[in-house]
Amino acid sequence: MRRILFLLIFGVAGTAVLLALGTWQVQRLNWKQAVLHEIENRIADDPVGLPEDPRPERDRYLPVQAAGTIGDGELHVLVSVKRVGPGFRVIAPFEVDGGRIILLDRGFVPDADKNLTRETGPADVVGNLHWPRESDSFTPEPDATRNIWFARDVPAMAAALGTEPVLLIAKSQTEPGVAPLPVDTAGVPNDHLQYAITWFSLALIWAAMTGFFLWRSRAADKG
Repeated sequence: MRRILFLLIFGVAGTAVLLALGTWQVQRLNWKQAVLHEIENRIADDPVGLPEDPRPERDRYLPVQAAGTIGDGELHVLVSVKRVGPGFRVIAPFEVDGGRIILLDRGFVPDADKNLTRETGPADVVGNLHWPRESDSFTPEPDATRNIWFARDVPAMAAALGTEPVLLIAKSQTEPGVAPLPVDTAGVPNDHLQYAITWFSLALIWAAMTGFFLWRSRAADKG
């Protein structure tokens, strides 16, 4: 009898813990969906002028319209686009009216067009400010010889091009040969549904195994 009671308590407690973890992930899923909805609304807002002192936490995703001059010099960030294949993001210096110089993510070019000469000069750009979190301890250092970067590291790119550590990602096209890759929420992780399914599945398995062991214990006692 004590064995059956122990199995029952152990099984119920384990199932309750796993169900609680699954419920918590559902709550996190609802929270993340609300955050993504807020980001999408912010991205789609009407553009404003470039702030005097842009800050990552306050101005991330801020829609901006800026007139200025695209300067010489580019950084090429390796990227792959679905249904297109590998290529590069083109990052250029952008001197806005007033003399400030920021980074401009002009968009995507295929691998074959990496070293083509692109148009520079006056441009009116609509896009969003962003400070992507793409690099970590496993990200390779940029290949300076071939001008290949493996992540958009805003401070490092700003130092390389002599700009402010501010990145404007173009939504409007800056020339026909460069396809804009506007900011979206695709890079924001949202795995809470998968986690919830995992915890609920484990709870079901735990409950089933508890039932099985209880049945075996009762059968053994009767035998």
